[in-house]
Amino acid sequence: MKGIYYDGKDALYREDIPMPVQKAGESLVKIRMCAVCNTDKEVRKGYRPDFRGVMGHEFVGEVLDSPVKDLIKKRVVGELNAACGKCIYCKTGRPTHCDSRRVLGMSDKDGAFAEYMTIDTDLLHVIPDGLPDEIAIFTEPLAAALEILTQIHIFPISALLFTHKRVCGKQRADTNLAIENFNFQSSSDKNAAVLGDGRLALLTAQVLALTGIDLTVIGKHPEKLELFKPFAKVVTQGEREGYEYVAECTGSETGLPSALELVRKKGTVILKSTYAGKLSLDMSMVAVNEITIVGSRCGPFEPALKLLLEGKVKLPPIELYDLMDFEKAFASRAFKAGFTV
Repeated sequence: MKGIYYDGKDALYREDIPMPVQKAGESLVKIRMCAVCNTDKEVRKGYRPDFRGVMGHEFVGEVLDSPVKDLIKKRVVGELNAACGKCIYCKTGRPTHCDSRRVLGMSDKDGAFAEYMTIDTDLLHVIPDGLPDEIAIFTEPLAAALEILTQIHIFPISALLFTHKRVCGKQRADTNLAIENFNFQSSSDKNAAVLGDGRLALLTAQVLALTGIDLTVIGKHPEKLELFKPFAKVVTQGEREGYEYVAECTGSETGLPSALELVRKKGTVILKSTYAGKLSLDMSMVAVNEITIVGSRCGPFEPALKLLLEGKVKLPPIELYDLMDFEKAFASRAFKAGFTV
């Protein structure tokens, strides 16, 4: 079959890749569309030096065979991490950190940049009717952005007041006022920044905007920042205001040092970028300023599908290529590039 294969040094287009064979618990999926992630580009730079196989992990497919017969002929998206179910991480609700996990297109598992793939059946999610492939393809990266909200409870003042009034509706007015002033005043100055103006930043910023928090996006490209203006303030690099939360979405090794300069003391940096490079940091400022750094990657698929179906997240269209033109897709400056298969 046709596919894009990583040989340990670079990506190659091949037409002689063997058809995948299902193992116990796996489904066979015909790929309809797949998309290039920045992580795929980092694989080519050596991010996963031990990997050999078909690349890619963002896909829309059709199930051809499955142990769950109701899935056959259904359109699906799928998660990346196939867990063992036996290690300490699997037993404590952290399967995406399984000690022996296989990761689509990155570790011990062929990915989606091909005509067919196999995948653990329990990683599949059915795409709702009415959600086109061209939008469903964004499920995995949107889920990764949503992971932030499973890790950090961003609760702006307006939401707190609404919740309090709803729960305490018939209490005396003076008591309500005292409680509101005492409990919620400190939340009114909470703010957040997204560092970066690319694909990951746009997804992350829209997820954070759904919380109602005071949001600023800091980027380098005025033309890209236009996409953020409907739901966030935008500024160019050089901004030095302090933020309670800084989501680092640059995809660059310079992102974390910049985020540490922007975050307030006792604030939180959310690290979304993955890259092949290494960096050196003076970690004393993290300790002295009591900064929390949260690594964040894979997230929940079902909420992502729901947001896409309801149109709560708006994204530019994907730019599509043939598999044999993968170099053009990888070099594309479009918001998102990928392949029709």
